[in-house]
Amino acid sequence: MKWIEWTQKLQAIAQNGLEYSQNEYDIERYKQLQDIISEIVSNHTNHDFQEVRDYLISETGYATPKIDVRGVVFDKNRVLLVKENSDGLWTLPGGWADIYESPSENVCREVYEESGYRVKVTKLLAIYDRRLHGHYPEYPHYVYKLFFQCEIIGGEPRASIETSGVDFFDINNLPELSIGRVTAKQIHRLFELKDKNITDFD
Repeated sequence: MKWIEWTQKLQAIAQNGLEYSQNEYDIERYKQLQDIISEIVSNHTNHDFQEVRDYLISETGYATPKIDVRGVVFDKNRVLLVKENSDGLWTLPGGWADIYESPSENVCREVYEESGYRVKVTKLLAIYDRRLHGHYPEYPHYVYKLFFQCEIIGGEPRASIETSGVDFFDINNLPELSIGRVTAKQIHRLFELKDKNITDFD
């Protein structure tokens, strides 16, 4: 959907302009641009204008991609998945990276919170640009996805406030996936990478 790409680019222009512009007339124009973006988004979604506008103005500073971290735990040809409460579908445990935590600390925390397993990171398997990998629905922000291979060092499976199931699945017999978070193609590629001395990207 090209309109999403266009609005992301326009928002980056407006956000960066508001960050660096000292001219009051330019600042007003960048705010008007955010109003137009809000109208476009509200007309293509079920979000109202003010909701979109509030989100856009909350994004300040130079526009950069958001980071989504995912923990990848393999047991032979099985992979650890969690069932998301939000859509009832399965995914690799993970979520948005928090500030003041390293990428590996973020993914270890996410895996523990969503699955109950304590893990350590052994390898960065892949860094992907979300828009290039068939994820749906598209997000209003630009996202890089980091996939870390992890090894279980403790804990036990349990549901959480975000998840209602935890299980290992054969990679050739996966449940219905939350493709906004991970795709079957990605899981198969990550399985190929687990014993290789390379990191996939883009």
